[in-house]
Amino acid sequence: MKAVTWQGRRDVRVDDVPDPRIEQPTDAVIRITSTGLCGSDLHLYEVLTPFMTPGDILGHEPMGIVEETGSEVPNLRPGDRVVVPFQIACGHCFMCSTGLMTQCETTQVTGEGMGAALFGYTRLYGAVPGAQAEYLRVPQAQFGPIKVPEGPSDDRFVYLSDVLPTAWQAVEYAAVPPGGTLAVLGLGPIGDMACRIARARGAERVFGIDLVTERLERAARRGVETYDLRAFDNEKDLVRAIQDETGGRGPDAVIDAVGTEAHGSAAAKMAQAATGMLPRKIAGPIAERFAVDRLAALHTAIDLVRRGGTISLSGVYGGMADPMPMLTLFDKQIQLRMGQANVRSWTDKIIPYLTDEDTLGVEDFATHRLPLSDAPHAYDMFQHKQDGAVKVIFKP
Repeated sequence: MKAVTWQGRRDVRVDDVPDPRIEQPTDAVIRITSTGLCGSDLHLYEVLTPFMTPGDILGHEPMGIVEETGSEVPNLRPGDRVVVPFQIACGHCFMCSTGLMTQCETTQVTGEGMGAALFGYTRLYGAVPGAQAEYLRVPQAQFGPIKVPEGPSDDRFVYLSDVLPTAWQAVEYAAVPPGGTLAVLGLGPIGDMACRIARARGAERVFGIDLVTERLERAARRGVETYDLRAFDNEKDLVRAIQDETGGRGPDAVIDAVGTEAHGSAAAKMAQAATGMLPRKIAGPIAERFAVDRLAALHTAIDLVRRGGTISLSGVYGGMADPMPMLTLFDKQIQLRMGQANVRSWTDKIIPYLTDEDTLGVEDFATHRLPLSDAPHAYDMFQHKQDGAVKVIFKP
């Protein structure tokens, strides 16, 4: 089959690889009909290269048709249309039973000291072959896949794999009070969808911050009050502008949907780049112990949120030696919540929004629909924020 493989920093290719097959009785194999390119994939493309191996298959946002199931997958049969969550979870361990599927005790990558395995990610999360491919082996298929009805386009449901539950959890963790205010840093796919969900769930005012014109315009069309970072001399001017709109206090909650690749510390950027260019045997141990993030977005969130407010982190951070302004966090009594989205905890709450009314605008959420063969171009375009790229869906 054809699949998108990682070959090195900023080097992805579409290669012929062996077809997946049933390996465990809890497996299924699906034929992929749509699969997304995620901002998290760009971390592998640029930052997390020490943890990758040439030939790794990328991608973690698929949906498709069940081709085959193992003997212990009673709830699926060939021909079923399914969305596959980006994390691999059993559904019955202690962590899954408490709604923390990202910490699944059956699939935890204990050798790396990490949580549940993920599709198409680094060895830290199991290096499980990913979903930017024609077919996918789905472990723990007795729990993970979400059956969806025939009829509506893939665009109606494909975002249940990641974008929708990640944005939903970001809003849930933000705990915006009824009629409250929320600021969202970064209007990529997750930030954009978080704005839509927050408005649908009753936030009175949503402020969206970015520096890409097309993303700002896209959010503004859905009632978000947008702020262009380029219009401010520095971060403190941005903070003051939004505080002026919130009684001088700042918003009740801030979602950081940017993560480690924020525009910020030049030194941290250089450190990330230097680590990424080292041989993997050297770079991996260094990154595990001494990696630093570019924390501009998180520092902005800490300055921006009102005292006693909440910061919700959905952007990916991977540093182990990050300096944190603990005095400010403590003094402002800020609540901080974070983590990978626990997909199956939220999907039943999200599906009622995926009706013909399309409250969240999923049908036209993708800006680009491309064949899998265009993956190298798509990664480069998305990395450089070209051609209005916000969300790319591949059609294998």
